[in-house]
Amino acid sequence: MSMRYLLPLFLSLFVLAACTTAVENPPTPTPNTTTENENEPEPESEPDIAPDYDTAIYGDIDTLNLNGVTIEFWHQHRDIREEELNALIDEFNATNSYGIIVEPRYEGSYGDIYDKMIAGLSTGNLPDIVVAYQNQAAAYQVANGLISLEPYINHPTYGLSPDDQADFFQSFIAQDRLPQFGGEAYGFPPNRSMEVLFYNQDWLEELGFSGPPTTPDEFYEMACAATDPTAGTVGYAISTDASRFASFVFARGGDMYDYDNNQFTLNTPEAVEAMTLMQKMAADGCAALIAERHSDQEDFSNRLTLFTIGSSSGLPIYQEMIDQSETDPFNWSVAPVPYTAATPVQNIYGASVSLPRTSPESQLAAWLFLKYYTSSAVQARWAKASNYFPVRSSVAAELSDYFE
Repeated sequence: MSMRYLLPLFLSLFVLAACTTAVENPPTPTPNTTTENENEPEPESEPDIAPDYDTAIYGDIDTLNLNGVTIEFWHQHRDIREEELNALIDEFNATNSYGIIVEPRYEGSYGDIYDKMIAGLSTGNLPDIVVAYQNQAAAYQVANGLISLEPYINHPTYGLSPDDQADFFQSFIAQDRLPQFGGEAYGFPPNRSMEVLFYNQDWLEELGFSGPPTTPDEFYEMACAATDPTAGTVGYAISTDASRFASFVFARGGDMYDYDNNQFTLNTPEAVEAMTLMQKMAADGCAALIAERHSDQEDFSNRLTLFTIGSSSGLPIYQEMIDQSETDPFNWSVAPVPYTAATPVQNIYGASVSLPRTSPESQLAAWLFLKYYTSSAVQARWAKASNYFPVRSSVAAELSDYFE
């Protein structure tokens, strides 16, 4: 499958991500032009203004010495993603003017990293940069294990310019502003992906359907039509994951969080409807839980399941597994998760990067690497290698050849 089939969904991502209300800059104060009396005494010099951040945590950012600071980055990337990440880090280490050295460390899956972070919050064995989903970052911050990135983002020397800040999709930035901690950023996004429906086009046509389902009822009908216990096929392979569940809820126009009361909501009508459908499909034999991690991808490539749902970043993995399968080649593609809302509602999500509370020098060094990691030029390289979506609108034009 060529990546051009993802182009419509890719474009919808940028439309959706850009649909946020910009906050206007406050008006610039008008200078006082009144002529002073020459006989008046010279005004006393104003005292230095204290930093608007906690120097016990950040130190005096303007005077920190970063020369030779070495920091550790815990991540979950493997294969081509790890290779590209290491290349980007090598470039940063060789070119940054501060002498900062970043040491990447693969620490297992998201869950493995979470377990190590929870343990490290007790022992003090923490990295300087860590990959973290927003719920994980919130758990770390309950123990005051992270630092807010606000003092760095807005710093006049080390921060992001207004143009740079505006270049990031504001909805992505908002995902890391934790409402339970004053709405401050405890993470920063290097990439995002979206949940999509993977489907076997040839199989659908054999069953008499012209295209993928757009509604939950069509999804149920097609999945049941593909189910054959004798042949060992099932319509939908269920991988239990928060992102899968959220996708079904969002597709019905619901949400997973009550922002007014600052709590998760798993009992809304949309959530109940989503789980009721899964329960019915499983009871009728049209869907089954996967046997082990990634077995849904294997079953899809071996023509044992018609549908799977997963991250768009998994496209190359699906293609590779299909190419290696002993079954005959088949046409496949991706589509939005079946929906009941007026238009498709995509679950755009992803782990961000958080900075554990370590030392002022290490924290600033970590931020400077993160600033490099999310720069436009690096974003274009990272998107191509990782198959994630970039987080900056300026990168879209640079990726046009990627969809050819």
